[in-house]
Amino acid sequence: MNSVILIGIIITIITLIPVWRQFANHPKGLLVLFFAEMWERFSYYGMRALLIFYLTQHFLFDDASAQALYGSYTSLVYLTPLIGGILADRYLGTRKAIAFGALLLVAGHCLMAYEGRPATQALKVNGQLYDFVVEGRTSARTSQIKIEDKLYAFSADKQGAFLIEGLEDGAPIPARIEKGTYELVVTWRDQMATNSLFLALSLIILGVAYLKPNIGAIVGQLYEENDPRRDPGFTLYYYGINLGAFWASILCGLLGQTVGWWAGFGLAGIGMAVGWVVFLWGKPLLEGRGEPSNPAVLKEPLLGPISKETGIYLGSLLGLGVLWLLVQRHEVVGILLGIASVLVLGYLAYLMKTTLTRVESHRIILALILISAAVMFWTLFEQAGSSLNQFANRNSELSLFGVSITAAQTQSFNAGFILILAPIFSALWAFLGTRGQDLSAPLKFGLALCQVGLGFLVLVYGAQFAGPDFKVPLIFLMLAYLLHTTGELFISPVGLSQMTKLATATLISTLMAVWLLSSAWAQWLGALIAQMTATETVAGQVLNPENSLATYTTVFYDIGLYAIGLGVLLMLFSGALKKLAHGVK
Repeated sequence: MNSVILIGIIITIITLIPVWRQFANHPKGLLVLFFAEMWERFSYYGMRALLIFYLTQHFLFDDASAQALYGSYTSLVYLTPLIGGILADRYLGTRKAIAFGALLLVAGHCLMAYEGRPATQALKVNGQLYDFVVEGRTSARTSQIKIEDKLYAFSADKQGAFLIEGLEDGAPIPARIEKGTYELVVTWRDQMATNSLFLALSLIILGVAYLKPNIGAIVGQLYEENDPRRDPGFTLYYYGINLGAFWASILCGLLGQTVGWWAGFGLAGIGMAVGWVVFLWGKPLLEGRGEPSNPAVLKEPLLGPISKETGIYLGSLLGLGVLWLLVQRHEVVGILLGIASVLVLGYLAYLMKTTLTRVESHRIILALILISAAVMFWTLFEQAGSSLNQFANRNSELSLFGVSITAAQTQSFNAGFILILAPIFSALWAFLGTRGQDLSAPLKFGLALCQVGLGFLVLVYGAQFAGPDFKVPLIFLMLAYLLHTTGELFISPVGLSQMTKLATATLISTLMAVWLLSSAWAQWLGALIAQMTATETVAGQVLNPENSLATYTTVFYDIGLYAIGLGVLLMLFSGALKKLAHGVK
């Protein structure tokens, strides 16, 4: 058995046994939602673990273009649930919205399994093209250049000159080609497969829009308002999310590298299909929760024989065209985020000036400060799927204590640490809370920023231990993810809770919308930071690993210090900021 899979089984057994015993004390519907969300997260994180490699190695997008596409996709994943939540609240009900969203996700993930032919690339010198011959995927990928029916290894020096190893005298091109005298050209890209990719991403975005905001809501509907099982129920649900993410990175990452892109993405699609079937099968166990508030309205005719319910589904499918265009245009997504932010902030400013009391206004200001800190944290934390994933592939040793791992499987570190550490942190917060010593929200947010920044500085420190192949020992990447995870446990359980506490009854939905908007901003800004790590590649492989490592360490050092600086500033002013809460814990 694969060593990584064996370790995963051990971690799962150790953490799952105490969790599983708790289900007997909860509504049976929780188990249905647990499995549905677990498989949904399995599909999402399984696909995410491979996506940046798929873009740069199969389609041969350059780093900057791939990072922009990745950022647009993840931004829209967090932005569109605003619409899905509204449609569920007003018309469909959460159960129907989840079922529709899950079906869209099955279609999107299965469509990702269609690869088409891989793109091809060539070296252009003096008007002549010399093809690159490529084998393998992610960290197992190798490429050579074909010159007069012979294959040669190649690289580049620090000045950017292209170097061909072992080239014989009399070859049509020199063994060293100066920068500026050659060009790397993508000679062919399967347009049908490219359009299929954009459609698949659009289906996934739309599916998440309907599923993500509603499945959590239906968990809350399983309990009465003052039911003491509510918080433990959400803890079990949170465990399912991370269990799905953990195994997705391990299994989809393994298949994507060793079998084929189609296998990794296909397994993610199968996982989502299982989640969809479990959700449909478990409808009776939900005991009527999540049904439409007014079913008769959905049956009303909209256009001829088309009912309002069918009209919502068809209208959503028409929206795929808009998403298909947006996912390819990172700058347009940024403009939309900017417009949405100005409108929401303008609305809040208007209310603070006209209707809110001084205390209520102070609480809204505190909420916005915390949201701004959260944007910074998630911007850096979400480098996991983009720049950190590529760092693992390009400049990390992928073995530790004799256990080898694929680059995509390093994505399992965060979820694995969550499975182990979440119960410990939950007990810690409860212990401090019962003694009145719990940390304030600004202090927790500041500590979270310090930890995510320190994680990047660990990688910078680890660079000095890189070998002659310019690969950093894997333990440093693992430590970075550990710090990012502990930072997440400082900020993630606190954020949504603080929004509900600081908002007035009439502004809870608005503030929750701002929280989701901040996550979309984090993904969009994260793409800009990831683009700073871009380096010249051939078929997704760096030409000069030394330059690549230098670029990563420079960027990681800057963002690490910036995050720690903001974290310290937030902690220094945490006492003053706490006063803005006016007694809210």
